[in-house]
Amino acid sequence: MNGVCKVKFLVIGLGSMGKRRVRNLIALDCDNIAGFDIRPDRRKYSNSEYNIVTFKSLESAINKFNPDVFIISTPPEFHMEYANFAFDRKIHCFIEGSVVDADKILELSQKIKETDTVIVPSCTMRFYPGPMKIKELVEQGVVGKPLNFNYQTGQYLPDWHPWEDIEDFYVSNPETGGCREIVPFELTWLNDIFGYPKPLACVKRKLTDMNADIDDIYHCLLSYPAGVIGNLTVEVISRPRTTREFRLIGTDGEIVFDGEAGTVKYINSSMEDWEVTVFNKGTVESQYINPEEPYIEEIRSFLKAVERKEVACYSNTLFDDYKVLQNLYTLESLT
Repeated sequence: MNGVCKVKFLVIGLGSMGKRRVRNLIALDCDNIAGFDIRPDRRKYSNSEYNIVTFKSLESAINKFNPDVFIISTPPEFHMEYANFAFDRKIHCFIEGSVVDADKILELSQKIKETDTVIVPSCTMRFYPGPMKIKELVEQGVVGKPLNFNYQTGQYLPDWHPWEDIEDFYVSNPETGGCREIVPFELTWLNDIFGYPKPLACVKRKLTDMNADIDDIYHCLLSYPAGVIGNLTVEVISRPRTTREFRLIGTDGEIVFDGEAGTVKYINSSMEDWEVTVFNKGTVESQYINPEEPYIEEIRSFLKAVERKEVACYSNTLFDDYKVLQNLYTLESLT
């Protein structure tokens, strides 16, 4: 890992997520980092806070810094533009979660097959201790055969970036809306555990008067392989705290994940009481909600793939992202 940390990283987009990715790289002892953002306030902050060189155009970043790796942390509608730019120049690339341009994602996934250029999408929830523990317990069969899960996750949208109005943030755009974006974000880890589902039904609508022309809740019904039924609710209306509650019923017991409490517990017919695992809530930066550690581990996994020049070393692929977006689009067609 030490070798790959000596390569040059360009973080494209220095908003909330781009800043986090800079911190992730620094935490992994990567010290050759630059940033690109068209906004001078973001460049100034990243330069002073993280002591990285910043650029106001991609052209100047390429010519003066000559990066080996892109970290694409822009709004989703720009992901494929920068990813294809990277592919054409054999630059390895990490992309935040996407919600648009599925056909372009599929096309790029096919193009990289014959190369050793590593281009992969984010799958952060797979690195959270809660979902990791759920996967472990399901694979161990502690509650028998999974039958049904109910999962609700949400956070009031204006609390995502309290320092800016949501109309200035891409999550207020109908195509990249906060709720719409989080459905595939969550399906990425659920599908990793239960397989690729068939969407059965979806209800989505706007329930609040927040200043954004988006649906703020999605209710999704999914049929997974081996007969598992999943109810997924994604919303951006929970306040004042976030909601992350998961319950799986199996033929011989239950698994319950409470994100607010930081616990996963299970019980089966041979047990007298719940077996509870409590997780450290991790390091939460000022004005952020989620801890740094899962994001660090995600980038660590990406760096291992870059070091070995093997996409298979990372736990998500562009084709996986494409399939998840097909789930989203099918669900929306059922409303």
